[in-house]
Amino acid sequence: MQTLRASKCGLSTAQLPSSILDVIDALTKAGYEAYIVGGGVRDLMLGLNPKDYDAVTNATPSQVKEVFGRRCRIIGRRFELAHVYSGRELIEVATFRAPPKKEVTSAAGMILRDNNWGTIEQDFARRDFSINALYYQPRKNEVLDFCNAVDDIKHKTLRLLGDPLQRFEEDPVRMLRTLRFAAKLNFSIDKKILDIFTPEITQLLRDVSPHRLYDESQKLFTMGHLNRVMPMLIDFGIWRQLFAEITPEITPFIERAAKNTDQRISIGKTINPAFFYAVLLWKPFLERCDFYLSKGVVAAEARAQAGLDVLKRQATRTIIPRFAETFIREVWEMQTRLLNPKPQQIEALSSHARFRAGFDFLLLREKSGDNDTQGMGIWWENYQTLSVDERERAIADYNRQRAKSRRKVSRAPAEEIKTASIQQAEIEPLVNEPEPRSRRARKAKSASDSRRQPAAEVAEGISADHPILKRKRVQRDLSQVVFGPTQ
Repeated sequence: MQTLRASKCGLSTAQLPSSILDVIDALTKAGYEAYIVGGGVRDLMLGLNPKDYDAVTNATPSQVKEVFGRRCRIIGRRFELAHVYSGRELIEVATFRAPPKKEVTSAAGMILRDNNWGTIEQDFARRDFSINALYYQPRKNEVLDFCNAVDDIKHKTLRLLGDPLQRFEEDPVRMLRTLRFAAKLNFSIDKKILDIFTPEITQLLRDVSPHRLYDESQKLFTMGHLNRVMPMLIDFGIWRQLFAEITPEITPFIERAAKNTDQRISIGKTINPAFFYAVLLWKPFLERCDFYLSKGVVAAEARAQAGLDVLKRQATRTIIPRFAETFIREVWEMQTRLLNPKPQQIEALSSHARFRAGFDFLLLREKSGDNDTQGMGIWWENYQTLSVDERERAIADYNRQRAKSRRKVSRAPAEEIKTASIQQAEIEPLVNEPEPRSRRARKAKSASDSRRQPAAEVAEGISADHPILKRKRVQRDLSQVVFGPTQ
């Protein structure tokens, strides 16, 4: 072990939030050892902004509870931890752990219970990666390095502590963490890890709870380097352990969605991790829809049943929470509504709770080369930038275009009917009046036609080229007309 000055490692208390300092100070004041450990220390040394901070102490979870009172909540069964709330911040406080006992491990070597408390030296040996095994005491301005972790950070090397095979057997999720850290930090993976990282060893992930695998998949989606880690999941045989019926290939749609997710995270925008699940499961969903449609099932029912089937199948790998499943199905259903919206429902549809997610999904499909979108992604994108009056005109134009496309379908029969009617007519009308739509207007028109009938009988013998029939209608100035008393 070597004790380093924190300032030489680029660390200072000015970089730390008051929440983590409050936890460290409270535990130290109560007579316990307390350190900042894990990714927070690593990211600070790399010049990154840590997502959160973790603390480690020799106090048991119950003793931590005594120090912080109602601000503390003990969670976990396999790994018993203390969650301490400092304002709006949550600090995870772990207790030094000793090596696991044989009676709490499975036949494959996976740790089932890990609440055997120990010393800081024993706790170091239990850490997975060297870069996560630095213990930082901010008040003493010192960093404890047990395994030359500082050198690994300088050389950007990802190295497991101990035998890699044994560490993967103890916790198979470490395989996912390996790829996540390598992609996030742009570190090279140690050769000892690469030698045992085979498709056979990835089968150990089948023993992990689907709920825990879902949590780990969310970390992959939200770390900001999703586009870099996706090919790694295929290369290392992890893909089939996480996704049930998804072909292991990076399609243009998946690639564009991954880049879009990373871009949103980089500029500080929020994301919904379930959105990327909707992207990944889109192709199996369409295939399942086609299956039900081929059986004669109604389109709406086919989509509903297909969504249930795909999500149920995915639950064999990662169990997606109910609220996330609802979000995914609503995004899929929005695709049908956005592709062929009714003109009178366009404005209401743009204010729908899932409109933004559905629109983003549609636009990603369109930009990735999906011709089924019919250009509606660009149309909705332009629609959102218009004023109220411009939106009304856009809806009117869309309605005319929609009616035009419907007429194209029945153009041939309509033209035949029109030709037959022209041949039957002896005299062309002077003015082409459209057929009234309301019942009252049609009734008035029929009464007017009955009054004109005698005149038509008089003109029965007049040919179509007669001068009277070629006269244009004259618009008279009524101010120049003198009306009599009876008029």
